[in-house]
Parts: sequence; C-alpha cells; structure tokens
Amino acid sequence: MQRICTSLANAGYSVLLIGRKLKDSIELKEELFHQKRLHCFFNTGFLFYAEYNFRLFFYLLFIKTDAICAIDLDTILACYFISAFRGKKRIYDAHELFTEMKEVIARRSIQKIWLGIEKFAVPKFAFGYTVSYSIAEEFKNCYAVNYEVIRNMPFKREVLRQSPETLRINLRSLETSQSASLPSATSKEKFILYQGAVNEARGLENLVLAMKKVDSVLHIYGDGNMFEKIKDLIQQNNLQHKILLKGKVAPQALQLITQESYIGINLVEPVGLNQLYSLANKFFDYIQARVPQVTMNFPEYKKINDAFEVALLVNTVDENEVATALNLLLNDDELYKKLKNNCVAASAELHWQQEEKKLILFYEKVFAS
Repeated sequence: MQRICTSLANAGYSVLLIGRKLKDSIELKEELFHQKRLHCFFNTGFLFYAEYNFRLFFYLLFIKTDAICAIDLDTILACYFISAFRGKKRIYDAHELFTEMKEVIARRSIQKIWLGIEKFAVPKFAFGYTVSYSIAEEFKNCYAVNYEVIRNMPFKREVLRQSPETLRINLRSLETSQSASLPSATSKEKFILYQGAVNEARGLENLVLAMKKVDSVLHIYGDGNMFEKIKDLIQQNNLQHKILLKGKVAPQALQLITQESYIGINLVEPVGLNQLYSLANKFFDYIQARVPQVTMNFPEYKKINDAFEVALLVNTVDENEVATALNLLLNDDELYKKLKNNCVAASAELHWQQEEKKLILFYEKVFAS
C-alpha cells in the first residue's frame, strides 16, 4: 500500500490511507500521503470486522473525498455503502482472492458469509484491480467485471555485494534489532532465504524437514501464526544449527539481507484458488535482488519463468522435491549462473516503476469516467 499511495501522491493525487491501530503498531512515519489509524475494541473474528466497517463508514462520512478504494473484501461493505450514500466513485483493490484463502475455506460456514458479501458487493465495483491475471480472470468469470492487473513489485534497484562488516554497519544504521544476529560470514556462505509471513499454507513445515537433506543454512525472516510451531519443529528435528529464525526486520534491512542470500524460497500449498493463483511479493523481491529461487509450478509463476527462467519450479511442497531442487541449485554452478544472469535481465523489466504506469493510467480512467 505504501508503494501505491506514494505513486498516486507523486502523480498529484491527495491520498489518505486508513488502517487500524493495534497495541504493538509501530509509529507511523511521515509519507507523501496522509495516514489514519482507527482504534477498535475487538481485534479478531466477526465482531472485529463488524466494528471496523462500522467505524470506517462513519469516519468516511465526514471527510472530503472524490473516490473511495476498498482494500480486500474485509473493507468492501463500508466502502460500498458510504460511496453509494455520498455518490462517490468506488474502486476495489483485491490483494487476495479472499473467499479462497486457506483460513476461509477451512471453515465452510465462514466461507459462505464471505461469498455472500463478495457476490453482493464486487459486481457493484465497476472499477478495480488485483495482483494476478488469474485472479482477474476469476472475477470476470464470476461477476462480469474487467479488473486491471497491478502486480506487487519492488522498486528497481542496483545490487552491490558487500563485505560482512559493511553489511553489519548498514543494517545497524537502519536500527533493526536483528542486525546483531547475522553470522559473521554472511556474504561468504551459501545461505537459503525465506522471507515473509510465517503462516499456514506456505510449505514451511515441509521446508524444515527438507533441510535435513540439504547441506546449507536456512534463514527465516518474518513472523506469523506458525512461528512457534515452526520453532518447535526445528527443535524436534535437531535442526537449530541449520535453520535460523530471525524474526521481523525493517523492509530496508530485508532488502540488504536478500541480496546477500544464495537461494530464495517461495513455497505455496495448493489449498484453494487463492493459493493456486498467487503471485507473491517475495517472488519479485528475489528477482530484483538477482537471487535464483525455488518456487511453485503454478500458473502465474510458470508464465513469468517461461519468459525469463529465473527459478526452479516444483510441483508440490513435498520435502524430497524441495530438497532436490535446493541441492541442484547449490551444486550445479552452471545452472545457478544461468538463472542469476536471467534475474539480472528480468529485474530490468519486472519492477514497480514499470507497474505504476498502469496504476496511474487506471486512476486517470476512473476520474475521466
């Protein structure tokens, strides 16, 4: 959202990003756009969604605006009703195929509620965009809406290898609490990187077991609802020396760490269409860092990999298949060099400065209509 809001602000729009305030929310930094956090008494479940949409509706009731953009299905009702009440343009930004998320389809009664909301609201949002062509096609087939595809890509950047000491200094300058835990030989060892949420359906349990058969070290940067379970699994398999749980770090620090890694990991369990049609941020982060990766043989990844060949694709998150792919990249220098060179070429095209052009054009069409 910071990239989207910054791009719109740079294009001359006055942008207000609204979210919620939690007890552990970090302090907001000054940006080119305005920011507002709403406080809720409830933080999970039905009461949270009801309260947040209620508060969002009444907050939007009194602010000056020409258009309202709902981010995912959990904000769509408030945005629809206030836009209809005030006669404002409305836009749907779908970061997920919400009704096909693993945690939703696992509870059929909850899925029915969200499907009802989706069927009611999405057809009423003529303007919208999402993160993959497969999800856009699903919306078109289900609700006859033609949504733009704005993929969540990082900014284009130059990559310079750093000595361990230089990396440490740069990380400390970013004031990340994790900089002190980096091994002294970070830039020399061939370490494998997983970055992102430590949540369900990311293949992390299989990845932990795969590391038994891989002669390297895995660094996991991120946090989530699976963190303690993965920590226990590592200990149960005596893999503390091969798998390092690093926790969350600042985005700028993660960029530096990513470019020092040898292989990136992007595993997704095929549970629901949201997973099958995914196009994760980390997929592009690895490309922009010029790091070959192991990722899924899913439609969106395969389409890009057919064009650029930046990754080894696996059909499942089976520990043996994952271990085989990792070992191939670790031991086949020619293959690794080929993929890394392809990452350099792909990084020149797959970046936010290109993608934001579609975003700006989209909003120009919205306001011209």
